[in-house]
Amino acid sequence: MNNFIEKTFANIKELKVLVVGDVILDAYTYGDVHRISPEAPVPVIQFQKNTYTLGGAANVARNVASLGAKVCVCGVVGADEGCVKLRECLANHDILLPEVFSSSKAKTIEKTRIVIRKQQFCRIDKEDAPEFYELSDEMCQELFAQAEKADLIIVSDYAKGNITEALVARLIEIAKSKNILISIDPKPSRKLDFKGVDLMTPNKSEAYMLAGIKESIHENKNFPAEEICKIINEKYAPENLVITLGADGMLLSKNGKILKTMPTKAKEVFDVSGAGDTVIAMLSLALAAKCDLESSAELGNIAAGIVVGKFGTDITTPSEILAYTL
Repeated sequence: MNNFIEKTFANIKELKVLVVGDVILDAYTYGDVHRISPEAPVPVIQFQKNTYTLGGAANVARNVASLGAKVCVCGVVGADEGCVKLRECLANHDILLPEVFSSSKAKTIEKTRIVIRKQQFCRIDKEDAPEFYELSDEMCQELFAQAEKADLIIVSDYAKGNITEALVARLIEIAKSKNILISIDPKPSRKLDFKGVDLMTPNKSEAYMLAGIKESIHENKNFPAEEICKIINEKYAPENLVITLGADGMLLSKNGKILKTMPTKAKEVFDVSGAGDTVIAMLSLALAAKCDLESSAELGNIAAGIVVGKFGTDITTPSEILAYTL
């Protein structure tokens, strides 16, 4: 097993990856509480520190970089203080975000978590309406140029406005013409119409939505895996479908047929933030490195099992994955 993993990561180091989607700056404000405010019945937070990291499509790119591949991320950011911090984080991980994607019309999407004694107290979001994040013609030209040079394209939709039907259709067209593997982590609330990606990685709730089935109807019943995989295949025709089931692991399907369910590899669950980003990064990289779906999913499962044991949106590395299998 270790020889296989080492060979896979050696192949991953040779890959050029394009991540397309909603680029987000994740901020954390840490503090402590010792008293209630005299002004209102709310806690007074004694500030300790601020930290910044990558979220959304940028976190997918961070996972790709941590796993050894070269990566470029494309998505609209502002020309503001948030963008400066975001670009600093990207540079720390050797991730390219071309300058053309900075727009004076949009805010850099920023999610600030207020954390008290390792517990999230609340979250403050900064963002504009979806139309502010649609790519300009100049941005699309750069994006498609980057796509043609890639070995792998990952579409990371966080429903902020970067991803449109036309954009996905063109990326699929480029991928098919150049024999590039393309994967997508969809956001079913967008109801985008596309067909023919190599990999889709919805979670359980997203799978229900993609299939047009109300999750509440099945609340106390078994997950209707066969029906959901069949409908998703008819609608979107992904070659590989991996549905993450939380504590129940992963469901693997190929061309609409169920292959197996893998139990979770998580030893301890501390924070599930960003686990989906880790799954699509590891799975996509392994498939692009010529692993089969089952082996790729095994690595994705291990990678997710590691990051959910960490606080906040985090990453894993080849050495951690190797150590996890010992």
